[in-house]
Amino acid sequence: MINIAILGYGNLGRGVECAIKNTSDMKLCYVFTRRAPETVKIMTESAKVCHIDDLINKKDEIDVLIICGGSATDLPVQTPEYVKYFNVIDSFDTHAKIPDHFENVNKNALMSGKIGIISVGWDPGMFSLNRLYANAVLPNGQDYTFWGKGVSQGHSDAIRRIDGVIDARQYTVPVESALNAVRSGENPTLTTRQKHTRICFVVADDNADKVLIEKQIKEMPNYFADYDTTVNFITMEEMKREHSALPHGGTVIRSGKTGWENENTHIIEYSLKLDSNPEFTSNVLVAYARAAYRLNKQGESGCKTVFDIPPVLLSEKTPEELRMNLL
Repeated sequence: MINIAILGYGNLGRGVECAIKNTSDMKLCYVFTRRAPETVKIMTESAKVCHIDDLINKKDEIDVLIICGGSATDLPVQTPEYVKYFNVIDSFDTHAKIPDHFENVNKNALMSGKIGIISVGWDPGMFSLNRLYANAVLPNGQDYTFWGKGVSQGHSDAIRRIDGVIDARQYTVPVESALNAVRSGENPTLTTRQKHTRICFVVADDNADKVLIEKQIKEMPNYFADYDTTVNFITMEEMKREHSALPHGGTVIRSGKTGWENENTHIIEYSLKLDSNPEFTSNVLVAYARAAYRLNKQGESGCKTVFDIPPVLLSEKTPEELRMNLL
């Protein structure tokens, strides 16, 4: 059995707990939290809830630590720190900062002899793999990625970090005309703003400066500055009633040409429709936790991304079963 620990018990952490329940080769041993442990109620009776200060003391009991914090402030600090002691997985999703995050984690992972797999989820993650495969197959072509309509956990978390914000949901919405143009093989040149809009629903403190909050959201680099963004202030009752679910999804499209005169057009499309963004992301994290454990057992160390992991390491099935049933 692979002994798993979770750091952070929000939507993502709870999703990881559910995903582990549906495996036969893993067990959840610990959930670590910054809150008072006695206030955190988990579903796995055999696992223990501990304070984050006790994490390093448990390093000999844990095969893989799945870090379930946010990309804005948690993961840039936690992943490089805890890979000094554990094989770790995170879902860092600030695309522009992935190279720097990789270097920070890789340096410490090589020194500790551990594996750190970063940016695991569906984008970055599953979408990244499909972009790579499609580029390799259709080198003469154009990539397009559309997200939504759905709730972005990372963007919602970034809004919640703003002073005066109590809760927030951010919906990413594809521009339908742009999506249709790509699917038709037109190969349009699209700016970031032409592909998506962002719609934010925010619960603010009664004394908060809503004008300032809206300004901070719309000008936030890497998150909102390059998009047409609408900010709606609502009550907590409205948030609970109308925005409690966390659906998401999206589409990766590669439009490419083949033939001596590039006379033939091909469209590769991979899409996801998710009832629960965090639960799907959690399942991807758990599959890559299995790979991290196996890689480290083989003597490997350092930081990895989904590009570096052989697919066979993700599955509970044996290579023989995979060749028989899926190849």
